Amino acid sequence: MHSPQHVLEPDSPVLSGALRKAFRRLVPLVMIMFVANYIDRVNIGFAKDALEADSGIGAAAFGLGAGLFFITYAIFEVPSNILLERFGAKLWLTRIMVSWGLVSAAMMFAHNEWIFYTLRLLLGAAEAGFFAGILFYFTQWFPNAMRGRANAALYSASTIAAVIAGPLSGALLSMDDVGGLHGWQWLFLIEGLAAVLIGLVAWRFLDARPADAAWLSEEEKAALIERLAEEERDKTGDAPEPSRWSMLRDPRMLLFCLVYFAAQLAQYSVTFWLPSFVRRIGGLGEVAIGLVAVLPFAAAFVAILVAGRISDRTGARRSVLGSGFVLAAVGLAIAGFADPVLAVVMLIVATVGFKVAASSFFVIPQQYLTGALAAPGLALINSIGNLGGFVAPTLMGQVQERTGSVSGGLYVVAVTCVVALGACALLRSTSRSRSGERAAA
Repeated sequence: MHSPQHVLEPDSPVLSGALRKAFRRLVPLVMIMFVANYIDRVNIGFAKDALEADSGIGAAAFGLGAGLFFITYAIFEVPSNILLERFGAKLWLTRIMVSWGLVSAAMMFAHNEWIFYTLRLLLGAAEAGFFAGILFYFTQWFPNAMRGRANAALYSASTIAAVIAGPLSGALLSMDDVGGLHGWQWLFLIEGLAAVLIGLVAWRFLDARPADAAWLSEEEKAALIERLAEEERDKTGDAPEPSRWSMLRDPRMLLFCLVYFAAQLAQYSVTFWLPSFVRRIGGLGEVAIGLVAVLPFAAAFVAILVAGRISDRTGARRSVLGSGFVLAAVGLAIAGFADPVLAVVMLIVATVGFKVAASSFFVIPQQYLTGALAAPGLALINSIGNLGGFVAPTLMGQVQERTGSVSGGLYVVAVTCVVALGACALLRSTSRSRSGERAAA
């Protein structure tokens, strides 16, 4: 650890000014990028019924195709983040957005299950590295005490996207026969091309690191760079930096992956099947279904921002994380046997839970991973955790096809959230038993 006189005070006017500028300049743009990302990832949930009717894709095939995205996403995630570290966030995040937007737009040609499978695999490869890349990008701009809010803002964008996606998808699905295309084709085309356009905007306005920011004064650049460098030195101390391969032997990395897997399993179990739950209420048109489907994410938006501030102000990272898993487990379990209206209410509770868990999680590994481990480490956690996005639709699709209901799948996911609570406790005990090492608070 280094002596306190080398540390800039958190309330330094110069540093505070630099951080305010950085937050206002970068976080809203990143949120817009993530809105496009989230919509293109989950829009097949809204297109499900129309796509099945036109192409003959069944529930099990749809679940498999929805999940295949996460296979190539996991395979290419770590290499993509290493390339982001080499080429810089500005170039690489732009490349990711443009390529995934073009593939997403090409989903309009998914007239059979094999084209559907192929495009979902390509979409996963194109998008790999985006989310973990943004998390790494935040470590290049924001000190630890501010990352809870930055991460919360990023995750709140997914709830904004969910609010937008419902009504937008409902409107696009109603465009049957406009220009000779089905509504689901318009949905993929318009939402995919929007990602391409936003990617080009990101190329214009993103700065890879503080030293590149013309909108910061030289004094502000120096203050921010020194703060980030000081935090990095405090994490590593005088010990040599471990190799990237050492992450595979680190038990905390395994726990990180397990916790994030549970959060993603819960998220995609609800996200892909939420419109179907809403339809069970009966008497609702496509636009109304879209509007009702935004309620869980509207509630989660507020919860995420509140949780982010609590996490930063108190430092109780794991308590916030654990509370999210409790809500997710309770909500999913009750939704499995409740009547349609109560099931939707409990899915609101579950959505608040898994969104709070996911949004409050990454500040822990962001603080733990250092130097050359940061980019591939965050990518590894995200890639393994996102396999929950493969398991969830596959599990739910198989359960629905065999039983006529997804209740059994919801119970499995609820149990997984309980297991994640145990992993959070193990993270705490592991951190305490190695208090001489890097903090994981």
